[in-house]
Amino acid sequence: MELEMGNTPPQALDVEEAVLGAMLLEQTAVDLAMEDLTPNCFYDPRHRMIFEAISHLVTDHTSVDIITTANKLKQEGNLEAVGGVVVLTELSQKVGSAAHIEYYIKILKQKSIQRELITASYDILHQAYDESVNVDDLIDNAQTKIFDAIQNNLKKEVQDIGALINEAMGDIQKMQNSTGLSGVPSGFVTLDTITMGWQKSDLIILAARPAIGKTAFALNMARNAAVDHHMPVAVFSLEMSAVQLTKRLMTSESGLPADKIKGGTKLEPFEWEQLDYKLRNLSKAPLYIDDTPSIPVMEFRTKVKNLVKSKGVRLVVVDYLQLMQGPAELRGMREQEVAAISRTLKQTAKELDVPIIALSQLSRQTVQRSGGSGRPQLSDLRESGSIEQDADMVIFIHRPDALGLSADPAGKEETQIIIAKHRNGSVGEIPMIFKSEQIKFMEQTEALDVRAASIVASGINGSPSDDFPNNPF
Repeated sequence: MELEMGNTPPQALDVEEAVLGAMLLEQTAVDLAMEDLTPNCFYDPRHRMIFEAISHLVTDHTSVDIITTANKLKQEGNLEAVGGVVVLTELSQKVGSAAHIEYYIKILKQKSIQRELITASYDILHQAYDESVNVDDLIDNAQTKIFDAIQNNLKKEVQDIGALINEAMGDIQKMQNSTGLSGVPSGFVTLDTITMGWQKSDLIILAARPAIGKTAFALNMARNAAVDHHMPVAVFSLEMSAVQLTKRLMTSESGLPADKIKGGTKLEPFEWEQLDYKLRNLSKAPLYIDDTPSIPVMEFRTKVKNLVKSKGVRLVVVDYLQLMQGPAELRGMREQEVAAISRTLKQTAKELDVPIIALSQLSRQTVQRSGGSGRPQLSDLRESGSIEQDADMVIFIHRPDALGLSADPAGKEETQIIIAKHRNGSVGEIPMIFKSEQIKFMEQTEALDVRAASIVASGINGSPSDDFPNNPF
């Protein structure tokens, strides 16, 4: 690798020789090196060829020594290129002690990371000077290159079961002493009973057809965590502006009709007072909104990392997955792009140890399926089967009336929250009520309480409620 300005890339040729020499002498050194190193960890191309030959021997379950390595190099046509058998013999004599192999491996990995970061930096520099490159693509590519350079060299150590049992016992003990949830609460009692709250590192897919209430349900849950439980929540809105999203939150929080918040109908003086009073808690909530349209997935990852670090964010909501941009090299290959987005969301949730709720569209076959009630299935997840694979939970919102599948006017608010996949728990259905005029979901018991209170209030005022003109009690 030749770099500009005459700089020599980070390298340690003597260490490369020591590692290869140890591998030619001891099987233990081969095992350690194969676990941690790749051909790119060797700067000298001759050393890279030797390491690749040894790797092929390991793959073929052949013992490694000078003779077998020389034969493999000869078969691959590289023996003369590396200097012949004499070079292999010299390598076996240059190693001081195979006992130092772990230290040598650490040095090679360090040099490799430095070279990869330098290469990525030069690529970014060249693209930055290129006026034909779109700035958004430049940022996306830069983040991808740096992330890949780091991610390719990260190693998570194997943990023994004894240590893991001790950690698990500690978690169980904490739960025994706590009556609360183990994760971030959704604010819906029945849902939280099944999930125990949104768990750290989980990717939760919330899916439905358009205009069913995905955004409303996600906002309700984000509001409940931030306002009622003071947990920092980040919402990435790729479809709606931050102000539009805020107006939705104001509607569900104030209880005023959506038309009044949007400005279609003027507010009365007492409604201004009600609005001001109801929004006090919401205005102080640790709720953060980013409305970058078509945000590249790597930019999203960077922003979430900063929010977790600076704001202590405990829950992330993405509205919605199909509007994100995947890696530039996969543009035009939609299924692979969505798969990369889904995989990165899961990796981000795991790395930062926060739950991510990603909204997703469902395909039209949901409503076109013959002989059905429009009930969604896992196979309806749009554009990529990897969404189902990567998700720890998949939740559907099903409203037959909104899909034109119900002729019963009495059931127009009835909604089913369907937990179709739950990697660490049970699946099932939760009946709910969706108040479209308030952009708010309620559990059925809560809706009944609100209904009863409204009827009592209408009786005190001497006139029936607009929402409930006929008293059913």
